[in-house]
Amino acid sequence: MNVLFVCSGNVCRSPLAEAMLRRLAAQRRVGGVTVSSAGTAAWDGAPASEGSYLVALEHGLDLSAHQARQITAGIVAEADLILCMGEQHVEQAEALGGSGKTHLLGSYAGEPPGNDEVADPFGGDVEEYRATYLRLSALVDAALSRLVSERPRADRE
Repeated sequence: MNVLFVCSGNVCRSPLAEAMLRRLAAQRRVGGVTVSSAGTAAWDGAPASEGSYLVALEHGLDLSAHQARQITAGIVAEADLILCMGEQHVEQAEALGGSGKTHLLGSYAGEPPGNDEVADPFGGDVEEYRATYLRLSALVDAALSRLVSERPRADRE
């Protein structure tokens, strides 16, 4: 299962979600899951934002090697599941061929409509990044639980 997280610049939310899911899948011993991220307005090669980098470190995640990348039809084609932070990200992923496998992260994780987007902390203070981390942590946890419950048993090994 190839999971792709999508946000705008691929420097705040999606790199955090990517690192969270990678660690959580390893902790839960969920095999066969690869995780990546991309942005709808990314500057290829940009590092993670300072806020995301610092908050990730506070939680034992290392974003030092992260390099932003622009979402493309090829990246979308490689993904089995695309989890987006906002409606505009869903629209772009679907326009690039992701129909049927693209969802808002919040709705995939069980959040009701109107509470299913993840606000962008870009340009905010470290407390906004901490709040984003906490929100993403809960959503990624719920998303992994759903992903595991919906996968055929043979794919979980």
